[in-house]
Amino acid sequence: MARASLIDLIASAAGRKIVCVGDVMLDRFVYGDVSRISPEAPVPIMRRTREASMPGGAGNVARNLASLGLHTALIGVVGDDAEGRELAALLGKLPNVEADLIAMRGRPTTLKTRFVAGAQQLLRVDAEEVAGIEKDIESELVSALHEVAADAALIILSDYAKGAMTDGVIKAALEAGEAFGIPVIADPKGRDFRRYGAVDLLKPNGHELAHAFGMPTETDQDAAAALAAAAKTLPAKAVVVTRAAKGMSFITKDSEVTHKAGKAREVYDVSGAGDTSIAALALGLAGGGTLSQAVDLAIAASGIAVGKSGTATVSADELRGALEMGLDHGGVSHIPLETAISQVSIWREAGLTVGFTNGCFDILHPGHLKVLEEAKSRCGRLIVGLNSDASVRRLKGPTRPVNDAESRARVLSGLSAVDAVVVFEDDTPAALIEALQPDLLVKGGDYTLDTIIGADVVLARGGTVHIVPTLDGQSTTAAIARAKAGET
Repeated sequence: MARASLIDLIASAAGRKIVCVGDVMLDRFVYGDVSRISPEAPVPIMRRTREASMPGGAGNVARNLASLGLHTALIGVVGDDAEGRELAALLGKLPNVEADLIAMRGRPTTLKTRFVAGAQQLLRVDAEEVAGIEKDIESELVSALHEVAADAALIILSDYAKGAMTDGVIKAALEAGEAFGIPVIADPKGRDFRRYGAVDLLKPNGHELAHAFGMPTETDQDAAAALAAAAKTLPAKAVVVTRAAKGMSFITKDSEVTHKAGKAREVYDVSGAGDTSIAALALGLAGGGTLSQAVDLAIAASGIAVGKSGTATVSADELRGALEMGLDHGGVSHIPLETAISQVSIWREAGLTVGFTNGCFDILHPGHLKVLEEAKSRCGRLIVGLNSDASVRRLKGPTRPVNDAESRARVLSGLSAVDAVVVFEDDTPAALIEALQPDLLVKGGDYTLDTIIGADVVLARGGTVHIVPTLDGQSTTAAIARAKAGET
């Protein structure tokens, strides 16, 4: 799928209205440090350092929709309690989210509290009541849905099995979808997926699909068999199953199963990744894309989300940047500086150190590889600054470069040591280093610390500078000379 078309979908969907109805909840994260085991029982003692609260469940779907540039009408049920008021206040601060939260007396707001030390979640404590909602509350949900659906681009049913997603609410959503000609997509729970009726799209995860049909979903073959069974027995028009690092697979009533591979990356926290997926699917469909395109967007977005801590969201800029970098399914030779700056923020949020090196890299040789591989061994992600063709000519003479910037960038971006390539026009990478603020600066050659451009910038922010000695006889100039002399 062409990246340009996926990026265009983000712009096409911007500002479209999405109705999200379902189970809202409050997610609370308690962060701390663990350094010892309790003498009272074999359990870790965590010293609390900070807390953070954010909307969860359907509320997190709304957060992701808003972050992706969509307007969201959120409808859900809370308790008449402090947690419900806190959740309403948090949602009220979100741009482009209008929340209609119906308070039900005698029922607590669902609260999920996670205790996290470092990158490890130690414990989750749930405070909730999952009994069905009262009939008058259901009527209020249906009325609220009818009020906002007329000018919507799509309806999402976000079911967390907490009671808000009644048969009556599902029926009302399907009727609204048919009346206004808009798709309805559902994130299901439980074993009976038939209760969601003829939704346009059903999006279970692998575990949920396996539970509903009693079939494994681990391999592509397993997932295909389970999806075929779903397509045969369910009234849903299409089913997409999210399969974590394996990507996503989908089927429609009139097509075979399609598998889309995920992109390997570090997983920091999977909390809320499913909400990010359904929000990105909605983005793609609201922008006029095909189901296949929407799945591509969802894979890219969820890949970003799992690299963040907590119940994270993904912004339109982050998604656009991931697509431009080729983190979806393609691969690009180089990226704009603005995209690189955004990606550096994402990597740092995931706890990764960012390294930088630069050069002309005209004819790649073992000396280049030594610098790149040693640089990557010292950081989590490596960005290469590449001199433009004009810059190389000014530095090396009118006969250089031998290979143009696109070719040089393509070779570099194909190396496992390189995570991103940025082409710069200046004679030096000073401005590039200033903009990226890397944690590590690596230079190959006979340099001293005071002669390395950008070293002062990196050291000032507490970073490190590393010099890699050159390999004797390994240089582009020497390679060109040998070629002219007919040497091999």
